Amino acid sequence: MTRGRIAPAVAAAVVVAVVAGGWSARPLAQNDHSHHGTATSGPDDHPHGALVQAVRQATEPLQDPAFAQAVGYTPIFGCVSGPDRGAMGQHFVNFSLVTDGQLDAAHPELVIYESLPGGHLKLTGAEFLVLKDQWDAAHAAPPQLMGQLFHLNEAPNRYRLPAFYSLHVWAWKENPFGAFVNWHPHVSCEGVGEDTAPMPPPDPGPDGITMKK
Repeated sequence: MTRGRIAPAVAAAVVVAVVAGGWSARPLAQNDHSHHGTATSGPDDHPHGALVQAVRQATEPLQDPAFAQAVGYTPIFGCVSGPDRGAMGQHFVNFSLVTDGQLDAAHPELVIYESLPGGHLKLTGAEFLVLKDQWDAAHAAPPQLMGQLFHLNEAPNRYRLPAFYSLHVWAWKENPFGAFVNWHPHVSCEGVGEDTAPMPPPDPGPDGITMKK
């Protein structure tokens, strides 16, 4: 599918809604990945499994956030946290990957950093995201990446956005609840300084998610 068929503004809206919504989506053909880490079969039980290793290899050069920006990842959010379920961290988004309708372990649509003292950022993971209509138009089955099923967030939804599939991979910071759960209990947004990058205003919704700049 040709890149750039969806306007960057739509891509930005989709990513904002997904991140602000805490990926509160229904996984396909598997138990819900709650923040408590309900056990599931497959790579989620193995923090150093094949998909995690593939993402580590692909994102190794992105340890430096300046390099991530140089190759097309844009920091457009502040730190995303849940008041009772850890945090995600700060997201850098590659809009051309969000809009191309494709999934590739070597090219995640988002990379995620944890804020450290002194203003440093540490790479912790990646997010894979594809719009449902784009994917379904070219594939007979819902997406999976190296055997890991994606979550489906259907439309209509409280974000007033098209349906989308998503997958979160904690590749660089082992999560005690599993490599593919939504939140990391050992990531925090406390003490994060203001992010001056442009950020469209999300609807935090009823799940009480806060976005600290």
